[in-house]
Amino acid sequence: MTVDRGSVVLVELDPTVGHEQRGVRPCIVVSDPTVNAAQRFPLIAVVPVTGTVGTGALYPVLVPGTSGLIKESSALIDHLRAVDKRRIRRIFGTVYATELAAIDQGLELFLGLGATQ
Repeated sequence: MTVDRGSVVLVELDPTVGHEQRGVRPCIVVSDPTVNAAQRFPLIAVVPVTGTVGTGALYPVLVPGTSGLIKESSALIDHLRAVDKRRIRRIFGTVYATELAAIDQGLELFLGLGATQ
């Protein structure tokens, strides 16, 4: 299965533990498309989406449109996870380039990938 980076996909996240996002919910694919397409890599990295709009770099706002989302939502950067491609139920669309850039900034912050001080 080939899934582009920035695609919004419906993913079965259960089973979960504790505060992890659960259920069948939209997620944004954040792993590299070359890795996503490779048969030898059965996992992709996703960031779950919530309909509750958050604030701050770890919760960038997503608007309805090409993404297939029906209401303003937020990406939950702090819930980043790898999932098996078989968990994907369908592909909705793609987030806007500005939204993906905000997600990337949140990932840099969350993962400590930015410039060192």
